[in-house]
Amino acid sequence: MKNLLKSTLAIVAVLVAFTSCNNGAKSGKNSGALANNVAEKVYVAPGEHDEFYAFISGGFSGQLSVYGLPSGRLFKVIPVFSQDAEKAYGYNEETKPMLNTSHGFVPWDDAHHPDISQTNGVIDGRWVFINGNNTPRIAKIDLSTFETTEIIEIPNSAGNHSSSFVTENTEYVVAGTRFSVPIPQKDMPIKDYKGNFKGSLTFITVDPEHGNMDIKFQLIMPGFDYDLSHPGRGKSHGWFFFSTYNTEEASTLMEVNASQNDKDFIAAVNWKKIEEYVNNGGGTMMPTNYAHNVNDENTHMATSTMKKEVLTVNPLDVPGAVYLMPTPKSPHGCDVDPTGEYIVGSGKLSANLTVHSFTKMLAAIENESFAGDAYGIPIIEFEASLAGVVEQPGLGPLHTEFDDKGNAYTTFFISSEVVKWKVGTWEVLDRQPCYYSVGHLMIPGGNSQKPFGKYVVAMNKITKDRYLPTGPEVTQSAQLYDISGDKMELLLDFPTIGEPHYAAGCPADLIKPRSKKIFNLEDNKHPYAAKSEADTKVVRDGKTVHIYMTTIRSHFAPDNIEGIKVGDKVYFHVTNLEQDYDVPHGISMIGANTSELLIMPGQTETFLWEPKQEGVWPFYCTDFCSALHQEMQGYVRVSAANANTPLKWSLGEDIE
Repeated sequence: MKNLLKSTLAIVAVLVAFTSCNNGAKSGKNSGALANNVAEKVYVAPGEHDEFYAFISGGFSGQLSVYGLPSGRLFKVIPVFSQDAEKAYGYNEETKPMLNTSHGFVPWDDAHHPDISQTNGVIDGRWVFINGNNTPRIAKIDLSTFETTEIIEIPNSAGNHSSSFVTENTEYVVAGTRFSVPIPQKDMPIKDYKGNFKGSLTFITVDPEHGNMDIKFQLIMPGFDYDLSHPGRGKSHGWFFFSTYNTEEASTLMEVNASQNDKDFIAAVNWKKIEEYVNNGGGTMMPTNYAHNVNDENTHMATSTMKKEVLTVNPLDVPGAVYLMPTPKSPHGCDVDPTGEYIVGSGKLSANLTVHSFTKMLAAIENESFAGDAYGIPIIEFEASLAGVVEQPGLGPLHTEFDDKGNAYTTFFISSEVVKWKVGTWEVLDRQPCYYSVGHLMIPGGNSQKPFGKYVVAMNKITKDRYLPTGPEVTQSAQLYDISGDKMELLLDFPTIGEPHYAAGCPADLIKPRSKKIFNLEDNKHPYAAKSEADTKVVRDGKTVHIYMTTIRSHFAPDNIEGIKVGDKVYFHVTNLEQDYDVPHGISMIGANTSELLIMPGQTETFLWEPKQEGVWPFYCTDFCSALHQEMQGYVRVSAANANTPLKWSLGEDIE
């Protein structure tokens, strides 16, 4: 009897275990990640590295964040358009010029679309470019340091949205305006928008060695709204494609008046043809005003130069350079597959996905299969360039990326899902829900000839009930899907900074070998650098005082300073003498109207202090650097404005 009972209990236990395993394989509130080993797929053991870097835009934070894939770990927030107290970006004297514009010092923007530099149609891991949407700008981040090294303002633009996407050899980064405006700007009635406002598409050259940017030309287009863009590749290299909406040219109640037409356009721009025209002296110089801000890698200082003119091109002056492809309806995404043959238009108000053929587009141009024109620009007949239609794949299509197996993945905002479909047959293969209202998605290398088709990251607009509540505003989020098999599998939710709009992904092995570990002290050309403690000094020039200071574990030199007066402008120029990897030092001064400095090994940074009160005021290291970090401090004596206190400084001895 006991044996029978034991056998019965054993059978029940096996059945329970079997049932539990089956239930674990199903999606539902009772199934955890460990039930089907999902957690193992995103686990990166201590000391090991993620396979990919994901550069995710911070939206209204104005920054760019870096996450590891598949872990979803946040590694770094790269300051771009907004001040950042952690790194003193936009606070220290070296980087303040990076945030200069024709509107003055603007320490914020709305960062949307990063893109990674390419060589021969393949991402190369050298630079990331990202747009500032509000005050139109394009920034370049050097991936050897993960620092913003250049920002160029875009004139004749408003809402720099169809940006910043790069051509196959990083010949150009584009900056397309979202809002059309008077060009040049002038005082005029808004009701006269139609026919008078214009859009600009700006083509920015990139130096192949150093990445230095410069505006080559601006294409002045009809007054539509230009939403997103992508370059041609492979067979369509030399072309760029821009989605448009508001072809009605409405200026009020846009959700109604800009949604009347059954079709808007994808603008196809032959930049090779325009480049040839410009190189032969074509185009018109237009007076304007825009800032070009560049960080010098030798002096560690940024400079801001105001440019006064830009070369503009009228598309009618370059026959064969610009065509319009009708696309239903109010398209957002404009995405090109890895072969360069197919251009996908994601009409937000369309029930279908429209796919154009580059080959058919060229044939239509050759055969003059046109359905009229818009302000003189030929409109290609819809059927003439149509490759196919993905029938009713979801609601509210926004953006498409591609894997390395001939598949496409499209986000649907309204139905909150990612849909996988086959390029060429237009057949829907799979769909997975997102939580919730997904915007863009990213496959590492998905905007190139060589996607790395292992993961897709979906960036979501709403996340209520997915995370612990944090007051009226819940966290922003992304979701990671495994796309290596026939079916997509949700692996991970992870919170993000800001509002993530778009991302660019890159294998870590492309970036790690180029990663800079220190700044060589002997190469430091900062005009106020002190390369040894023997170089430290304090110099007065009227009411301006320059302190040439050094820092090393675990002291500042000098650490005692006297003779500073109320009303002085005191510049602390601090050089980190360390030459070891990952030994930054910080410094903060009581009453300084700035952030700390965070100074990398071999680097010099500066902050301004304007003492308002007499007394003895401390400064200290803000970045934990050694066991004697707490002892890393100093004092500044401040005397009255009319005092005769002599200027003195010391290290390790009392001031006489």
